[in-house]
Amino acid sequence: MNKKSVKDVEVRGKRVLVRVDFNVPLNEQGEITNDKRIKASLPTILYLVREGARVILASHLGRPKGQVNPKYSLAPVAKHLSNLLAQEVVFAKDCIGDSAMEPVSKLQDGQVLLLENVRFHGEEEKNDPSFARELAGLAELFVNDAFGTAHRAHASTEGVTHYIPAVCGLLMQKEVEFMGNALERPERPFVAIIGGAKVSDKIGVIENLLEKVDALIIGGGMANTFLKAQGYNVGKSLLEEEKVELAKQLIEKAKSKGVELELPIDVVAATAFQADAAHRTVRVSEIREEEMALDIGAATAEKFEACISTARTVIWNGPMGVFEMEAFAKGTEKVAQAVAACGGITIVGGGDSVAAVEKMKVGERMTHISTGGGASLEFLEGKILPGVAALEEA
Repeated sequence: MNKKSVKDVEVRGKRVLVRVDFNVPLNEQGEITNDKRIKASLPTILYLVREGARVILASHLGRPKGQVNPKYSLAPVAKHLSNLLAQEVVFAKDCIGDSAMEPVSKLQDGQVLLLENVRFHGEEEKNDPSFARELAGLAELFVNDAFGTAHRAHASTEGVTHYIPAVCGLLMQKEVEFMGNALERPERPFVAIIGGAKVSDKIGVIENLLEKVDALIIGGGMANTFLKAQGYNVGKSLLEEEKVELAKQLIEKAKSKGVELELPIDVVAATAFQADAAHRTVRVSEIREEEMALDIGAATAEKFEACISTARTVIWNGPMGVFEMEAFAKGTEKVAQAVAACGGITIVGGGDSVAAVEKMKVGERMTHISTGGGASLEFLEGKILPGVAALEEA
């Protein structure tokens, strides 16, 4: 994973195509409601501006399915970015053809241009070579700074690298280094916390982490499948019946590897999936037929906190319960506080975990918060990310 960075190449006076992840939420009025992804790309953009490059930004927004759809236009992003950079960001009405080439040809050193949504063209997601060649034709150098899309072999992430030199941006470099070092050279004890709804979404992650960690904590809806594998009745809780056998195998694998597998010992159970549902904290052996587990209980949170407090490296992906509802947020909150306080290297990856950390206001105390949801998961699985693999070796 030792890739050339934008700082390893000459950029002054060059047209540089930068793949960023500006897939930000917009409200009905077309206003950006969360600009974290835009701000995450600023170090690379500002570096290129200072070095006198001619910066051409490319991104997708939403899922327009290869059709031009004003709802998914990047025009509001260009306006917002202009304010963040304190300089006008030119907006091109397309990402290829004359509508792109003409404004690109007028760029001066240190100027920034944003292309229209690359997914307005169906060829983007098909990684069409002629579309990738046209995109690459706008520039002399490609910089991939979109870790969130690095697990997709699309024209603007992988295809362009066949036509112009390709290096990683500062955000991409940070993501790969932090997560790569944690997986390959962790300071120990190394603790992974995996939560979320389904075991099936994270089988590969759990299997890969069992080869590397000292302790594995499992919470959230997926813990129910493990509890069932241990012989507990989980009532109406979210359960993947067809994965119970696999959960048994993973419990055995943890034993054979000497990995401490931490599972809930108590849960917050309710009779309905509602914010105002009556709920109680019970031992996992006491879940009633009509109840569902919606959070870890206080004793489990304490057990998880004790495990986390010893860690020198922590990777966290997935909440411990339905943290969006106040009554079922305490488990995730306790884990977030424990991770923030442990004093080791702490990496948070995955959309829900990041949202939880932001909600609990402990983000600034984490070593690294990953910008990639699906990409983080595939990285944790040990998969090769096409958008990273395609970049030049250092």
